Amino acid sequence: MRNLMPSWLRVPIVFFIIFGLIEYFVDSGDKPAFMEQPAILLFLLLVLLVLIAIEAISGSLDNILYQSLDEEGKARYHANKQKDSKIVNWIKTIYKKLVGTKPIQEEHEIILDHNYDGIKELDNDLPPWWLYGFYASIIFAVFYLAKYEVFNGDNQYDELDTEYAEAKISIEEYKKTAKNLVDFNTVELLTEASDLGNGKKIFDANCVACHQADGGGGIGPNLTDKNWILGGGIKNVFKTVSEGGRDGKGMIAWKQSLKPVEIAQVSSYLLQFQGTTPAKPKAAEGDIWEEESEETNE
Repeated sequence: MRNLMPSWLRVPIVFFIIFGLIEYFVDSGDKPAFMEQPAILLFLLLVLLVLIAIEAISGSLDNILYQSLDEEGKARYHANKQKDSKIVNWIKTIYKKLVGTKPIQEEHEIILDHNYDGIKELDNDLPPWWLYGFYASIIFAVFYLAKYEVFNGDNQYDELDTEYAEAKISIEEYKKTAKNLVDFNTVELLTEASDLGNGKKIFDANCVACHQADGGGGIGPNLTDKNWILGGGIKNVFKTVSEGGRDGKGMIAWKQSLKPVEIAQVSSYLLQFQGTTPAKPKAAEGDIWEEESEETNE
């Protein structure tokens, strides 16, 4: 049975399964999709139990087989062991050092005195990796205690605040390269010269006929006063340009012709007319819009 699962193959499989279980239980951010399925966890646990059973049964059978061999059989046994390649022998040596168990032929040295119905117990030491890991956890605990309990290191709330700040920066960086994702809820007043310059081009090509070049109004309303028919501010202006004016009359919906970023640019540009003096201003229409009302509306 041992040949079905050689040690050089068994060790990486066990480590992979342990890693998979840790990934399943620990929230480490992005994790493989298959780790989200409970059936995968059950399968990994089943495989791990099967490997443990194979290890235990094969080890016992090997031990029984070895003890039942005569001297000539034991010699053949050792000869077969020596047929492995150098790489396989190196891996097996490392495995034995990690496990820290006695070879089968030396197990008689660590057999305890007591037995039950002929069943004897081996006095094996703890595996070195387990023992050193235990010592390392003690050392880690001392430093952990000193950092967070004595020197007041960053706690979970501090880490959360840091993550929020980093996320906010990431969102702002993302918006710079994804301006076409802007909508009525997320649009912000643009102030960059390039955005306003492009907004002017769009205004001159599509809006001058109704609003005049200086925003004084004609067919469309005056853009220089504080009165707005459908609400002022960047959000309401963006929505009006995108969806159009009042049903049956007013401006058409420009969302079919302009990209979201272009609507944001022209909306930001036409808000620059606020407070200016046009050559032939049209009479005010709608209600007066104040900045406080915009904040409340948000």
